[in-house]
Amino acid sequence: MLEHRPIKSPCISVCVMDPSTGWCEGCFRTLAEIGAWARYSPEERERVMRLLPARRKTARAAPAVLESDT
Repeated sequence: MLEHRPIKSPCISVCVMDPSTGWCEGCFRTLAEIGAWARYSPEERERVMRLLPARRKTARAAPAVLESDT
């Protein structure tokens, strides 16, 4: 019988939330996703993991706001 291992967390210990997107700048999850990760089923974790590449691409494409611009 095959054993299904839980999907590891995408956390890379860069825990800073981007106020414009609501995503962590390290793993690109929302606070709700981070908080619920331990309770998510493997399917729910996989669903979130599928969202992360697009979020990462969106965040990288957004122009950075420099402090001197504010």
